[in-house]
Amino acid sequence: MFDLEELRLFVSVAGTGSFTGAAAELNYTQSAVSRRIAALEQEAGGPLFDRLARGVRLTPAGRVLHRHALELLEREAAAGRELAALHSGRAGILRVGAFATANVALVPSALARFRTSHPEVETVPWEGRSSELVERLASGALDLAVISDYPSGLPPVDGVTVTPLLTDELSVALPAGHPLAGSGPLPLAELSGETWIQHGPADRPTRLSEACAQAGFTPRRILRIAEWTGKFGYVAAGLGVTLVPSLAAAAVPPSVVLRPLRDPTPARAVHLALPATPLPAAYALAALLRP
Repeated sequence: MFDLEELRLFVSVAGTGSFTGAAAELNYTQSAVSRRIAALEQEAGGPLFDRLARGVRLTPAGRVLHRHALELLEREAAAGRELAALHSGRAGILRVGAFATANVALVPSALARFRTSHPEVETVPWEGRSSELVERLASGALDLAVISDYPSGLPPVDGVTVTPLLTDELSVALPAGHPLAGSGPLPLAELSGETWIQHGPADRPTRLSEACAQAGFTPRRILRIAEWTGKFGYVAAGLGVTLVPSLAAAAVPPSVVLRPLRDPTPARAVHLALPATPLPAAYALAALLRP
């Protein structure tokens, strides 16, 4: 493999037409330039310059190497520029993961402000469950993730740093014409007779089942609907009620009313997760995500 510094000297000699010119241009002694070029010629398998009475000129082999040397040196310079921009947080790609409701307003709002302050950084979003996001961080597939302790807690993974971001309280979504759709916190026990809409396994505790147990009742009927658009559609049609995180409040349609809950107030913790060696751009976005 050719030495880049020798290639740099070689290009300089070709450009100035002499060893003396290259020595002056790159702050070498003439004898040092001669030794480095001789070593390069040995590695290349033959002469790269014709030595003339006044200066030097490229041999056919020299012209071939010169073309490739220019490409290699430009690639080295481009790599240096790209790495400098990446390490300064001014450019590169930032892969951002989040769970579904964090993508309603929290993450898009932060990304919009980030784009204004870091226009040369390309952001690539990825949505998934918190456990998947942590695994992707650990494998190097993500650079930052917003995760939740719901429904199964925070999975500990080596090489991933998790810090608290906010507490996401859950409200109840009711159809606009529901008798309890007025203002003010609503005791959860008053909803003991309602049909509940949720997405989750029937054989495992959920945030809903835990909150209802604290309020002293078990939901009499559960409709299992996965997507938020479907949940809101069922609520608007008067087919049931559902718990809605505050992060998803912006997506609630006008036909659905949110009421805060008490006794208890269900909530989940939202965290910021970063890999062992975060990008500077990830730190900048993290600052915009924090309340």
